[in-house]
Amino acid sequence: METIAVGAGGQALKLDGAPSPALVFESFDLPATNQRVLGPPHPANTATPLALRPSTHDGVHLDLHTVIQTVKSLQAQDGILTRKLARHGALLFRGLPIHNADDFSKFAHSFGYKPHEIIGIVVNRPVLAPNVAPANEAPYSVLIYNHNESPQVPHAPEYVFFYGHKAPEKGGETPISSSLELFYRAQREIPDFIAELTEKGILSKVVYKVEKQYEGGSTLKQAFGKEIQEGDDEATRRSKIEAQISRYGRGRFTTWEWTDDGITLTHRLPAVRTQPETNLPTLFTGLAAYYKNARVNASSGRKNVTEQLYGDGTPIPEKYLEHLAKITDEIRVLHKWQEGDVLVYDNIIAQHGRQPWEGEQSDRVVLASLFDGVKVPGPYGYGEWAQVVQALDE
Repeated sequence: METIAVGAGGQALKLDGAPSPALVFESFDLPATNQRVLGPPHPANTATPLALRPSTHDGVHLDLHTVIQTVKSLQAQDGILTRKLARHGALLFRGLPIHNADDFSKFAHSFGYKPHEIIGIVVNRPVLAPNVAPANEAPYSVLIYNHNESPQVPHAPEYVFFYGHKAPEKGGETPISSSLELFYRAQREIPDFIAELTEKGILSKVVYKVEKQYEGGSTLKQAFGKEIQEGDDEATRRSKIEAQISRYGRGRFTTWEWTDDGITLTHRLPAVRTQPETNLPTLFTGLAAYYKNARVNASSGRKNVTEQLYGDGTPIPEKYLEHLAKITDEIRVLHKWQEGDVLVYDNIIAQHGRQPWEGEQSDRVVLASLFDGVKVPGPYGYGEWAQVVQALDE
């Protein structure tokens, strides 16, 4: 068993064997459907998610304040939890005294990351607490297959927190899979695809409309219109939207075209990026999700607002997308929610999603909180488009 411990008053912080700790996070096993040992290139015997639960000693009461101070102390010691994320891809915290959006917000912020600003959001995420919103409000019958968060735009978060406020009896699991393992497998099984993807990158075409395009989707104003005021004329509204798009900082690698009822953005992006510190290549993408979602959700009326092509504008053969989904099915686990669970992802190296569930829409309530890291993923190819950057300040 792995133990992450912090001594009383935040002193004598260390892994394993800390004397008289006030609170420890102890690892525990999950069912095989919910946890697996990762394959290469991960270090041997690395499980995802790393499941942790709190344990107190010496009469210490488990309250949210104690948990938050413990997390802060651990992070102050060379980012212990951040390093665990970089190794395992995902951490599960179970048994925490988190009961609502505000509690979740405080816990997520205790990691010390900078809140992520979503520029060009494609789903509706009303704010419920500081940097907290619903994970996704698509109908319960809709599959959201494995993907990295925000692969269709240049500015993506590094860390994604999910809080399970309410869990359905059947279904509604959140998948976990490794982008590092996905690249490793794909490079060996479909090398021609990886070679083209590395050389060309992708063209990501994202359509935004004045009105939402599907249930749970965003509007153009939600995506780029935070500076728009009531009474702004059309020219002013467009100017303010274009100013937000320019914050991507991608120059000629992000272009746009206005339409009668919205705007279409085209991004030249790297689908293969590298993990900071290790420089391991990671397949940062939603390609398998676009393929799988379109087929599974065909009868739901849900529109795919994103089209992704090779960077030279040629289509990606379906056989490669099908194979990516095949690998993903083989390397993913499905997290079965218990109320109060918190799942944390390193978005550079881990993919998530959402399984459909039985019952009512209200039977599953999962909230999300997104954060930026200190470093963005590095380039894998040599084109100017291969390096992503943090969004520009206003």
